[in-house]
Order: sequence, then C-alpha cells, then structure tokens
Amino acid sequence: MVSERLTPLMTRQIVTRFAPSPTGDLHIGGARTALFNWLYARGRGGKFLLRIEDTDRERYTPAAAEAIVTGLRWLGLDWDGAAVSQFEQRHRHAAVAHEMLARGTAYKCFSTAEEIAAFRTAEEAAGRYPVFQSPWRDADPATHPDAPFAIRMKAPRDGETVIMDQVQGQVVIKNATLDDMIVLRSDGTPTYMLAVVVDDHDMGVTHVIRGDDHLNNAARQQMVYNAMDWDVPVWAHIPLIHGPDGKKLSKRHGATAVGEYQLQGYPAAGMRNYLARLGWAHGDDEFFTSDQAKAWFDLSGIGRAPARLDFKKLENISGQHIAAAENAALLHELEGFLAANGQPALTDTQRDLMSRGLYCVKDRAKTFFELLDKAQFMLARHPILADEASAKLLDSVSRGILKDLTPRLQTAQWTKEALEVILNDVAVRHGIGFGKLAAPLRAALAGRTVTPSVYDMMLVIGQDETILRIGAAAA
Repeated sequence: MVSERLTPLMTRQIVTRFAPSPTGDLHIGGARTALFNWLYARGRGGKFLLRIEDTDRERYTPAAAEAIVTGLRWLGLDWDGAAVSQFEQRHRHAAVAHEMLARGTAYKCFSTAEEIAAFRTAEEAAGRYPVFQSPWRDADPATHPDAPFAIRMKAPRDGETVIMDQVQGQVVIKNATLDDMIVLRSDGTPTYMLAVVVDDHDMGVTHVIRGDDHLNNAARQQMVYNAMDWDVPVWAHIPLIHGPDGKKLSKRHGATAVGEYQLQGYPAAGMRNYLARLGWAHGDDEFFTSDQAKAWFDLSGIGRAPARLDFKKLENISGQHIAAAENAALLHELEGFLAANGQPALTDTQRDLMSRGLYCVKDRAKTFFELLDKAQFMLARHPILADEASAKLLDSVSRGILKDLTPRLQTAQWTKEALEVILNDVAVRHGIGFGKLAAPLRAALAGRTVTPSVYDMMLVIGQDETILRIGAAAA
C-alpha cells in the first residue's frame, strides 16, 4: 500500500544526502548522484549531508574514504556539518531492531544457515519462489531455545508494496516476493537495510535520490519506516550511466573515477555542468553555471533511460567553462591541477605572466593540458628552443628582418597600437606581407608555429623579454 506518511515531509526543510561506501575511488556515477542531491537541496535552501557507509569493515579503507571526500571537494560539492560514519551508529541501529521486537513488527529467528539453505533448495525444486518462511515468526516465546538468534522484520505476506518514485513512477512489488529480512544478525551487528533507514530517519532526510540499482531495496526499506511509524522519504531512483556503446560503464570505456578526470585536466565547473546534463535536462540548455543549475534542477527533468557518457561533449563543455572562467579562479584551479599531477608549482614570474596572459590562451583550450600547451610562451624562459617546424622559419632572410626590427622595439611605446605601426612598417620596408613577418616572430617568441597573436605575446611577456627573445633568434 502507499504510505500515508509522505505529506509531512513535503512541508519540512529539504534534506538530501550522499551515502557512498568507502571501498574504492569516487565513481563518476556516484559523483553524479552526489551532484543531483546537492543541486536539489542547495536550490531550495535545504541541507546536503554526507554519510560514509563504512559498515563493511573487511572492504573499508581509510584511503577510500579520503578519496571520496577529496573527489567531492574537487567537484565543489560542499556538505552541511561533519560527515557521518555509519559504523559509529551501529549501537543505535541495534537499539531500533530491539524496538521493533518490542513493537511486534519483528521477531527472533533461531534458524541456522543450513536450515535456511535447505528450505530454499526445496522451494526451488518445487518450482516456487525461494522466499524463506521462518518457523519462528509466530512461535510462542516460551518455545525459544537458549541459542543465538537473528532479528527479522515481519514483512506483509499478502498484497503489494507500492513505491511512489519521482523518476520511475509508480513501482509495484508483490509482497510474496519479499522475505522477512534480517535487521540484526545473530552476532549483534545490524544489516545494511536497517542501518540505511535508521540513519536517514535520524539525519532528517526528506528525499532519497540515488541510483536505480537501489530501487528493489526501497520496498524493504519502506517496510522498516512503516514498522517504526516513521515518515517515508520521497524516493527518486535515477538511471545508471552507460558507456558510449550503451553498455554498463566500466574501465574499458575510459576513466570511471572522478579523480582521473581532474588528472586529465577537466575543470570542476565543466565537470559539474556535464554531469548535471547527463540524464537531466532543462529545455535545450547545454552550457550553464552552477547557480543556474541550482535554480533549474528538478526531479521531473530526470529521464528514465540510462545516460551515455560522451567525451566529446565533456570536452566541449569544459572548454566553454575554461573560456568563461575569471582569470584568478582559473589560475587557482590550474595550480591545483599541477599539484594533483605532481608537477612543479608555478614560479612567481610564471604566475604573474599567466595572470596577465590567460585572456589570450583560454578561449581555445578544452582542458588544462591544452591550456598549458598554449601558454608555453609565458612559461618558457630564455633561451627559447624552437621546434622543428618553427626553426625552418628562421632562415637568413628572416633573421635579417628580425635584426632590423630590434632597434625599433627598443625605443617603442609598449602598446598594441604602437607595435602595430612598427611591425607593419617593417613589413612594408622589406616588401613582405604581415604574415611573412609574423611567422618568424612566432618562432622567436614562442618556438612554435601556432600561438596567440604576436601582439598579445609581446604585451604579455613585456618589452625586455621580447627584445631578448628576438635578439637570440636573429643571432
């Protein structure tokens, strides 16, 4: 049946959460789930919480937990309060299981693993769905043995459980397919299914937005809410991300961990934009800021079909964000990219040049690798080493023209207008078009054939460095 306790949640402050298991790096699918939760809460003045589901102590590693936090911070997803450890709440989970016992919505089960396996084998042999029917469900407590027991929830045997999902629509599960799930093991440890519900309730979560691989869990978890007479959250199960070939995303498709995308040079704003657009739409908008995404994001815009990763679109959107970024913020993130890749930090001189010259290189870069490549004329120092193609441009004729240009530059006012007059005049005197002069100038200033405009490069590196580089090339 549909819970009648959905309404009160709709009038409270919205609270969402991201609850990853710390068993590896932050997967791109998990990052998108976190982003959707963050956008939904932030756009409505709500809270976004972080819970580390670290109850699986055999697979848990502190390094994985730190990688998740690092990935979220790089993406720019902030959360309210401290991250919650699910493992540290285990005593609370156990207390709820015993409260269910007291309420009569759960019972002690003394069945052994061997008895359960034998029951399921017999059911399968008889052609029935192997849902375990515990003989202890309605047993007289006087018959209970002095032995270890698990606590099982009393699931309804008849009818249907209905999940009203904001993405998947109305999902109906036959109760006959749901067993009396264990909420507390015989060793006293709570199960994941119980822990999730208790934590979400205690944290005040109003909207559970997660991957649709958890959709089947919702039916059982909703039973726990009902058993405890707690408000059921709004469910929203989002489709998974597939690779470009339509198959489940894996390493064969390329990077799957968020940290890898940082190392590949994608800006965080571009990544947020692309992930938001991956399975969610706001009209035909492709490029948008995070503020716009927070204002626009709604569960109704999420599609039911799996989204496909498209690296071309990611590069395109990332390039637009690099071009649109303020120079100071872009330089700060660029330095973070260098540090993440173990590259030397920018010197004070390089940082100063980059802050002055980003305007002329950021418009055509799709990643920070490309940005650094285009910015080599600022990062390199004298002497400039010309690559093979540009070295061929520095023949005896070109060197003679550069020698003629040098004294004119020594007395020039260092403005674009003044430089245009000088360069055009020198080109006319030597009977060549401006392009014939610009080519050896590019070789002298940057050691490359493809660069920003020669005027931009001269203005950025300054008069002394320009004359030094031209002089070296002319010699």
